[in-house]
Amino acid sequence: MGNVISMPEAQEDEAPYLTMSNGLTSVFLDVLVLSGSRIANTDREKELVIWLAQRDQSVVGIGTVGFGLEEMPWTADNFANEKAFMRRTIQGAMNESGWEKLSYTPNKEMIVGRLADFQLMIDALQAGYLDPSYYIEWAEVDEDDDSPTIPRGYPMCSKHAVYLSCHGCLLCNDGGGGSGFSEYNNAHNEAARHG
Repeated sequence: MGNVISMPEAQEDEAPYLTMSNGLTSVFLDVLVLSGSRIANTDREKELVIWLAQRDQSVVGIGTVGFGLEEMPWTADNFANEKAFMRRTIQGAMNESGWEKLSYTPNKEMIVGRLADFQLMIDALQAGYLDPSYYIEWAEVDEDDDSPTIPRGYPMCSKHAVYLSCHGCLLCNDGGGGSGFSEYNNAHNEAARHG
């Protein structure tokens, strides 16, 4: 079992699917979230990182975090800038940005190869094939929800300096210490106190 990242159906001939084992998927997401968290400036850039961080196999289950590129929280209006941000995020991950925060040493050759494949997919993605309903559904806030999909105020993990998702810190959760979700709860409670 593993995970697959795919192009939109109408573009599937423009770049091959990216297939990874569960372990490699976790490394792939860890390094992207580390890199993206360091350079995200706009709310949408932060949301792209948070969306990736939510593909947390330690919480949602192994082999269940594959996705189509059209599902990411892109906007038609700012798509070129968002693609440029993802390119910078991928390049940062290839250059080991933030890797010192990892509790393990990734197989650089293997992960850089998958990141290069992902870069080809991002480069090939065209705005005309995006589906804005994915973002609307993902970002929708349920008033009764104690852990919104996009944490209010974009809190970061104090240990790993990555954006928290509704599952907490991707890297804390990967470490098995279970502190990722408590980091989220602390940030959520702090945001609630300050409105």
